[in-house]
Amino acid sequence: MELTSAPLTGIALTLIHTGRAPTRSALTSRLGVTRATIGAVTGELRDLGLIVVDAGPAGAAQGGGQQGRPSHRLLPDPSGPVALAAQVHPDGFAVALVGLGGTVVAHCAENGPVPQDPAAAFAPVAAAGAALLRQSGRRCVGAAVAVPTAVTHPEGTAVRALYVGWPDGAPVRDIFAAAVARHGVRDPRGGPVGCAAVNDVNALALAEHRHGAGRDATHLLVVSAEHRGVGGALVQRGALYTGSGGLAMEAGHVSVDPQGRPCLCGNRGCLSVEGDVERFLGEAGQQASPGSSALDEAVELLGAGYPADPRVREAADAIAVRLGLGLAGLINVVNPDRVILGGLYRELLTVAPERLRAAVARRSPWGHGAGIPIEGGVLDDAALIGAAEVAWQPVLDNPGQLRLA
Repeated sequence: MELTSAPLTGIALTLIHTGRAPTRSALTSRLGVTRATIGAVTGELRDLGLIVVDAGPAGAAQGGGQQGRPSHRLLPDPSGPVALAAQVHPDGFAVALVGLGGTVVAHCAENGPVPQDPAAAFAPVAAAGAALLRQSGRRCVGAAVAVPTAVTHPEGTAVRALYVGWPDGAPVRDIFAAAVARHGVRDPRGGPVGCAAVNDVNALALAEHRHGAGRDATHLLVVSAEHRGVGGALVQRGALYTGSGGLAMEAGHVSVDPQGRPCLCGNRGCLSVEGDVERFLGEAGQQASPGSSALDEAVELLGAGYPADPRVREAADAIAVRLGLGLAGLINVVNPDRVILGGLYRELLTVAPERLRAAVARRSPWGHGAGIPIEGGVLDDAALIGAAEVAWQPVLDNPGQLRLA
């Protein structure tokens, strides 16, 4: 029995969006419906301005590789609508327009201190996003901001925004939505655009699962050292695991040294203070330059200094051991089938892969952790792409909402 039109169209769009159905034949096989039904579904998505149907032959590399009549390719419309995605972090912000397929079509960023008032922090973000939309002339399906704090669900409030100093319980989703509305961003029907707020590492995990190194993982664990602190996320069977209220997977507050440094959360020896960007820079004898991105400077230092600078190598090896301890504990609890590392940890895996993997294996009962693939993320704008995924989700669930009244 075939699904009803709206769910079927949404499933088809999601498969095209994530690259799992690059041709009409692949989509037919995935959905198990008739070719006539697929023709109607793809025709609707095309008429909505979401995809293009390329009549040129699709070879094996595009997923068509079967004998007989060539299958038409299904591609996101390169001039189609976009999501407005933003990321606010302790060293500044970034904004992007992201189309279907996770394609970044416009981008801007600014470094500098972030105001402790979230309304003041989001004002320039919304202004930059609105400017990108005006320049592009694209329709906007929704907006979302990735923030360096846990975000409650469904309320959209910030919890312990330790690294940007926002008030506990600040309604960041609503504040962001108000800023976007003030700058005239509207949905395709001319109404207020839907807005969301998401934790930055949750956004990163969603992006890597749908478009990057986490594709096809059933239980994907992501741990990332971003601009300050350490974050974690878990994607289970395609959906973010956020716990009962959106606050799950605070991997940065796993203690890796009970006698270690005090953490802003009140504990001691958390991974966020024993293995983050600032700890690495300090142990390497460096300090982030004012007005710069500490993460960018740490990544550059690690890549250039690890082979030749003993102090950088010693600092990196110490971080690898602490990260290995934290990862082993997380692996033991959530039993993932893949681990993705982001931020500074992605570069750490590149320069010291064996040391990190050995640290995980040594601290895993029966060596179980040694068998879990640990890979670096592959998306440079993962948090922005992931925020866009959140903004796109209502359309992926029901593409028909883009029909003009």
